[in-house]
Amino acid sequence: MVTRTVLSLSGVTALALTGPTAFLAPLEWGGGPLTVDALPPFVYTAHRGGALEVPENSMSGLMTAFERGTAQVIDADTRMLADGTLVVLHDATLDRTTYATGPVNLLTAREWQHVLLRPQRHVPGFWRIERPPTVAEVLDRFGGRVMLMLEAKDPESLNRLSALIHARGLARSVFVNSNKPWVARRAHHLGLLAQLWRSKQQMRTDRPERWSSFVDVLDVDYKARDEDLRRAVNSGVRRVWAHTVTTPAQRDRVLRLGCNGVITDAPGLLTRTPVKGGKKAARRPLGPLNRR
Repeated sequence: MVTRTVLSLSGVTALALTGPTAFLAPLEWGGGPLTVDALPPFVYTAHRGGALEVPENSMSGLMTAFERGTAQVIDADTRMLADGTLVVLHDATLDRTTYATGPVNLLTAREWQHVLLRPQRHVPGFWRIERPPTVAEVLDRFGGRVMLMLEAKDPESLNRLSALIHARGLARSVFVNSNKPWVARRAHHLGLLAQLWRSKQQMRTDRPERWSSFVDVLDVDYKARDEDLRRAVNSGVRRVWAHTVTTPAQRDRVLRLGCNGVITDAPGLLTRTPVKGGKKAARRPLGPLNRR
């Protein structure tokens, strides 16, 4: 028997792994890729790798988030180049996070090789200069080893993104995120795990129960009103995760309101900080996921 130590809401938990179908069983045991079914009741997602702790959307930052083990899901943003290559970057331009300037969608894959990331000043530590990865590289490095969340910033890239995911057998290992309900529905019809994010303004008039048949994760703004968060939690969507949480107090509030996950720029900070109320709070039912 192998024992693996993992972080939980109430502290450190030791899991006994007894065979290839056990939770978090290593790939070497022949259990296949890690899938959504292995997620715990409450989920931490490292937003852009944990953008307050590592350089956002960089391979070194994503790898650091993976190796630290402070999140069960690692998030990255995707853009499409002029030749159809999918790459990892948040903005539509290169200006903020690289040493280059101009629109991302005018570059080719060959030109992408010369783009260099510029680590943000607020990120602690020293980081090597590197180019942003392609989506294929991220899938090949992490696919099946940890759950991934890929936001399709360019909706027209969805078919290409689907092909990359399906070709690697990762349809149950990658959430595909968008702000647009029609993109989430299309992702679902392509056999992908669909995630839909909504702003606090959108949540005032949203009727999230309309999406429960095709949305796997409803990604809600933690700054939304209590009543809007509760409506999302009670919508019938199985997983309701709040973004972009950066403090324990923000996490504890959305947990009290019934969310069963957070998307955070500071996964290390949150996993080091116990939930207010300790084990009692951690045992509280966490919305529809724990009621099924």
